[in-house]
Amino acid sequence: MAATALKRQKHGRQYKLLIMAMPFMLLVFLFNYIPIFGWIYSVFDYVPGVPLQDCDFLGGEYFRLMFRDSNVLRALKNTAVFAVLSILLSPLPMIFAILLNEIKNGPVRRFVQTFTTLPNFISWVIIFSLAFSLFSSDGLLTGLLEKLGGQGQSLLSSREDVYGLQTFLAQWKSMGWNSIIYLAAIAGIDQEQYEAARVDGAGYLRCAVHVTLPSLMETYVVLFILNIGNFLNTGYEQYMLFKNSVTAPNIEVLDLYVYRIGLENLDYSYGVAISIVKSVVSITLVVLANLIAKKVRGNTVI
Repeated sequence: MAATALKRQKHGRQYKLLIMAMPFMLLVFLFNYIPIFGWIYSVFDYVPGVPLQDCDFLGGEYFRLMFRDSNVLRALKNTAVFAVLSILLSPLPMIFAILLNEIKNGPVRRFVQTFTTLPNFISWVIIFSLAFSLFSSDGLLTGLLEKLGGQGQSLLSSREDVYGLQTFLAQWKSMGWNSIIYLAAIAGIDQEQYEAARVDGAGYLRCAVHVTLPSLMETYVVLFILNIGNFLNTGYEQYMLFKNSVTAPNIEVLDLYVYRIGLENLDYSYGVAISIVKSVVSITLVVLANLIAKKVRGNTVI
């Protein structure tokens, strides 16, 4: 009887958790699965205002055009560069969390964590305004460099500095926020491991390298695989704001190109075709990364 009551109580908790998750599952269904029905536009020459059945059927013409379009290839190159840079810098939030965990002064630690997390809640519009006031031709840092004997060239109008500047801004905005999950993982590490390491003579550095870092690798691998899945999904807000006539060839990514083609040029069908290919590539990358993780670590993530 006691076992039956315990089982019912456990099932009751599971149902409560399921009910709590239902609103979020509904949002995912509405915004991630229902739009899949719009993929049918990719095989028609859709004209806004004209019923879909009255539009010309093109089959896979837009998919063939995609691989001949030099603009798509250029946007793909830019997307790949930004994505590779983001993946290469993905350990930074974990390293930052480890360093932050070593700050033993409580108020200083909370201040640093708050100060580095706040940029995540600043919109890209405000960040662009700040960057413009600092890096434009009349910006504060540009004028300072010019007085110190530098060129004083605006970074916002430099095609060669696009990748570095945009990657720096993205990391500055998200590093503190991305480190939160690692701080939570550090809080779950058994403190007896640190005590045993200190008994063996390990200092702060050795504890971080031999205890904290291995314990965070499980979390890092999961987030790394998710980042691989988002390889082509770099977003467009940041790049749309910083785009100008000089930086356009190096800053236009696939998401921004789809936005320009689909919403500005009203070529919905072509934009949908590009989005379909992006989705298929993203799923393929996640599966491959998961298989590699299974080969290397012995277990899968998804």
